[in-house]
Amino acid sequence: MKKIGIYIHAPFCRSKCPYCDFYSERADSRDHDEYTLSVVSAMERYSSELRREADTLYLGGGTPSLLGGKNVALIITAAKRLFNVDGEITVECNPSCIEDGFFDMIAEAGANRASIGLQSAVDSERRQLGRLSDARRVAEVIEASRSAGIDNISLDVMLGIPKQTPESLAETLEFCAQASIPHVSAYMLSLEEGTYFYKNADRLDLPDEDMTARLYEQCGDFLCGKGYVNYEISNFALPGFESRHNLKYWSCDEYLGIGPAAHSFIDGKRFYYPRDRRYFMDGGEPVSDGEGGSRGEYVMLRLRLAEGLVFADYEKRYGEKFPSGAVDAASSLAADGLMKVTDRAISLTRRGFLLSNPVIARIEENFIM
Repeated sequence: MKKIGIYIHAPFCRSKCPYCDFYSERADSRDHDEYTLSVVSAMERYSSELRREADTLYLGGGTPSLLGGKNVALIITAAKRLFNVDGEITVECNPSCIEDGFFDMIAEAGANRASIGLQSAVDSERRQLGRLSDARRVAEVIEASRSAGIDNISLDVMLGIPKQTPESLAETLEFCAQASIPHVSAYMLSLEEGTYFYKNADRLDLPDEDMTARLYEQCGDFLCGKGYVNYEISNFALPGFESRHNLKYWSCDEYLGIGPAAHSFIDGKRFYYPRDRRYFMDGGEPVSDGEGGSRGEYVMLRLRLAEGLVFADYEKRYGEKFPSGAVDAASSLAADGLMKVTDRAISLTRRGFLLSNPVIARIEENFIM
């Protein structure tokens, strides 16, 4: 059977960023230790039930680095033992929550990729985003990761944030390039309900939609000019450094999520844990989220990728010919510079990425859901 991906959610943060709606809470070191043991216990149960192997492991959050190197290493070691994880092992890291020796401990356990929260290299912008460290600290963390042998590093960058300008974004992108970072995730700010930014939107000095689009295009032009490939709407990588774990999501492949708010897709079923740490730690069962892997879902996810919808892959997956109507619709959109059509696939252009929701909806209309 095809190997799955495993996602572990670390539901802890030292403080809540004003734009973030991911599930997290404050806790002490004893909570971190107890939670780690709960994660290992859950992995043991799933290993026995599923009898599957995995080729990616991703620790996200929240702030996984807040668990400490010993606990992160324990989780990685358990995953390798229980699921024979033999591929990409990523740990998200907040530069303000990295203890001495952290990267040495997780590298020894098998971590080989670090995702570091930069957001911006401009310290005034970082403060507005609630970041507790400066850009110099980010540079120190990058060096610590490399010193431990973890060279596969991704930096998160945010676009359309308060008071951001083309000049300030250029400073952030130069930071990434000068640090020779092989992967950059560039996300446009979304005002999520319940966050501080959402509640105070009228007080934020945000770029308008046109400027945010310009910032996205600036980001793409700069990074692609440095040899990066815009392989997914928000993700840029030097060849060979694409996120293998996240590619599972965008390809509708299977993955197991462990921890509160973590989602799974296994054997055609989607399920998730409620946003409740105690429920998870007390052994609560995940909640069913219905069937997964439909044609519409596959189309939506694959069109996020620069590779797009490959005719042969679709036909193999669903046992039917790729709809000619979808090719016709894509050809019409290609005339407006929003899509590309070849003899093997249809895909979005970078301009199409900016208008992805209506463009993808136009293509989805041609599939039996």
